[in-house]
Amino acid sequence: MTKYSLRARMMILILAPTLLIGLLLSTFFVVHRYNELQEQLVDAGASIIEPLAVASEYGMTFRSRESVRQLVSLLHRRHSDIVRSITVFDAENNLFVTSNYHHNYTQLQLPKNVPLPTELMLTRRGESLILRTPILSETPYPDETTGSELQADQKLGYVAIELDLKSVRLQQYKEIFVSTLLLFLCMCIAILFAYRLMRDVTGPIRNMVNTVDRIRRGQLDSRVEGFMLGELHMLKNGINSMAMSLTAYHEEMQQNIDQATSDLRETLEQMEIQNVELDLAKKRAQEAARIKSEFLANMSHELRTPLNGVIGFTRQMLKTDLSVTQIDYLQTIERSANNLLTIINDVLDFSKLEAGKLVLEHIPFSLRETLDEVIVLLAPSAHEKGLELTLDVQNDVPEQVIGDSLRLQQVITNLLGNAIKFTETGNIDIRVELRNQLERQVELEVQVHDTGIGISERQQSQLFQAFRQADASISRRHGGTGLGLVITQKLVTEMGGDICFHSQLNKGSTFWFHVTLDLNESMLLLPPSLPDLRGKMLAYIEANPTAAQATLNMLSITQLTVIHSPTLGKLPKNDYDFLLVGVPIPYRDSIAQHREKLLDALKIANRVILALPSQSQVDAEAMKKLGAIGCLIKPISCNRLYPLLRMEPTHRPALPPERKRLPLTVMAVDDNPANLKLIGTLLAEQVEKTLLCGSGEEAIALARDNVLDMILMDIQMPNIDGIRASELIRQIPHHNSTPIIAVTAHAISGEREYLLQAGMDDYLAKPIDEAMLTHVLARYYTNEGALEPVTPRNNPSTEQPLSLDWPLALRQAANKEDLAQDLLRMLVEFLPQVSERIQALLAGKPDDEILDLIHKLHGSCSYSGVPRLKQLCYYLEQQLRQGVSNSDLEPEWLELLDEIELVQTEARFQLGNT
Repeated sequence: MTKYSLRARMMILILAPTLLIGLLLSTFFVVHRYNELQEQLVDAGASIIEPLAVASEYGMTFRSRESVRQLVSLLHRRHSDIVRSITVFDAENNLFVTSNYHHNYTQLQLPKNVPLPTELMLTRRGESLILRTPILSETPYPDETTGSELQADQKLGYVAIELDLKSVRLQQYKEIFVSTLLLFLCMCIAILFAYRLMRDVTGPIRNMVNTVDRIRRGQLDSRVEGFMLGELHMLKNGINSMAMSLTAYHEEMQQNIDQATSDLRETLEQMEIQNVELDLAKKRAQEAARIKSEFLANMSHELRTPLNGVIGFTRQMLKTDLSVTQIDYLQTIERSANNLLTIINDVLDFSKLEAGKLVLEHIPFSLRETLDEVIVLLAPSAHEKGLELTLDVQNDVPEQVIGDSLRLQQVITNLLGNAIKFTETGNIDIRVELRNQLERQVELEVQVHDTGIGISERQQSQLFQAFRQADASISRRHGGTGLGLVITQKLVTEMGGDICFHSQLNKGSTFWFHVTLDLNESMLLLPPSLPDLRGKMLAYIEANPTAAQATLNMLSITQLTVIHSPTLGKLPKNDYDFLLVGVPIPYRDSIAQHREKLLDALKIANRVILALPSQSQVDAEAMKKLGAIGCLIKPISCNRLYPLLRMEPTHRPALPPERKRLPLTVMAVDDNPANLKLIGTLLAEQVEKTLLCGSGEEAIALARDNVLDMILMDIQMPNIDGIRASELIRQIPHHNSTPIIAVTAHAISGEREYLLQAGMDDYLAKPIDEAMLTHVLARYYTNEGALEPVTPRNNPSTEQPLSLDWPLALRQAANKEDLAQDLLRMLVEFLPQVSERIQALLAGKPDDEILDLIHKLHGSCSYSGVPRLKQLCYYLEQQLRQGVSNSDLEPEWLELLDEIELVQTEARFQLGNT
């Protein structure tokens, strides 16, 4: 779209040249006439002054003023319309006569020292013109005074005349007015012509534009009417033809639209029917999902309940005196039950992951201990097949991290279990590397490499699909649910990583995954638990190169001088402080052959450590009696090797002391007799007094008559369920703060959160693991028998936790006094920073990161034996997460400062004594 319309452009193109030419011509003629009038005035003045100069010759010669005055006055009167004054000056430039004595004659007088004019001279002064001409003596006359004759051409003086320019101004203005009037007349004529031209051109064009606009709005019957000339007539015909074509196209399009509308109406009716069917199908699917969830919950309960008894009593039987055959049978029963439990867990985990309800924990844990637990658990399966299992954790991988250790173990267990399942000979190698380290996070890469049967390209596309296996035929050799890798992939994704694999048929497979974990800042400064081995030598015998390299990498951070040899015979002779012997896999030597080899090894070094396959652990005690200071299950890990390097040559590991039972009274409630008997058996080994109840009513009655330190409550019971029974027990005055632990076979998503919100203090899932039960008992027990509630209650126990519980700190540090001291020292070094931040907060300084600080302090308190400080931190953390303002928590902040001061005082005393 142009800036100016066609009408405006035509007006500009027509009027602009006319106006320009008119202005040029008018200006030319006005200027010319202006100059011409001025020249006429000068000519008129010259016609006056020149005759006057001639006529004044006689009077000036004889100095006759009267005759000259009469002549001057006569000329002034005749030409008064243009003359202001006529003045005659003598040869000495003095006034002789003037026609106007009232006028300032000095304006007409030449300045002094200026010679008299020799010809007509013109001078302009303001609104007047001054003409000067000399008076010459052309005829010789006798001088009356002297009697001599005057010479010809002698200057007698000069005549000056002042002409008024105003006399011609009026005429000049008239000329300008006439020129302007003519210019305006020409412009009017041009406008008339332009208007006529615009009417003949823009009128038809406007008509065409309006017609095209009506066609655009849908009025296709519009046509351009009227007579037009030349190209406009051709344009009119083109527009009319276009309108006729559009009309034809519109009619055809309307027919197509009608047909399409009819088809669409039928399709919409079908879609409405399908939507109704889909809505019904959705409701059926939701109902099926609800039924599936209920089924999974009931299946979990119904399967876990008998498994609780099977696994629990199998483990209890293994503690008794049994024959080798009986031990083998019971271990087979336990493995089968554990495999069944694994399948149940896989199905439940898959259900949680599919529903998006799996919640990952965020707790501190030791990375190498976590990996070692998985390796030790699965090593027997690998060793039974003659497979060498290796673990190589790079030295730059941090030890203390925060995350979900159980889920990480589950991922590694699935990958390692598959590697063992599909490998017949060779090695299975696990390697952990540091991929990337940030300020507060670390990204790890875990690789699991095997030399198994591999995976074909067709099977690789189905590997991460639910309920699909690489070999799904009826004759397949390996069992399973087909959910392991699917769950592994989803768990890795939940932990912010990814999983990949590379495999070739009959050449093995390599699975690797990346996972991001938070660094445990409270444990970053903890020195590695390494003995002082400066100047000592260790001989290492290992035939498998991969296992040897993993162990050598682990020993590289120690101060040992390590000599490696594949066999004992090739070892250079020297005085070695330690001899680490890796027994080859598969294990074929008899006990007699091992006795001979051990005796040969003791000739080289007094301190011999054996790394044995799992099935040879039956010979471990015999080897220790012959002189070995320790026997490790392969693969070797730093958590199990470093403590043995501290032992002296004469040191022999003492038998584990009999477990000291806790001075607690614990009541267990379960309606299943087998489960109740198992719980009673497990509790009898760990606490002094156990009360067993088969129903909620019986539990309430016993609670009224007894003072209990803890209650293990089954949830699903007839008549009165566990939640209702717990509520009634809480109403008993002496049990309002007694910890009640929920024991349930339900393992569906949200069960733990539901039970904690319902008032339970903790949660145990069936089948009950002895280690889990021990952990729960230790969590609520202090050295004085007091219990530490998870959350503060309105009526707290009168017996408060200690500020520093050193026996608790030792238990939390796995009874390692050095580690307990280091943890307590780190906590004490961290406390001044906490106190400073809290004091600034109480002074009114805002602190948006106070929650992170309290969370960090809470994690440090979990390992340092400070239950009271830990309890306060937990309460403050919960309140801050719920949005409670800092000002409302002022009493708790002050109490925390007091407790920090108490911990610092007792810690200085304890560290000073130890």
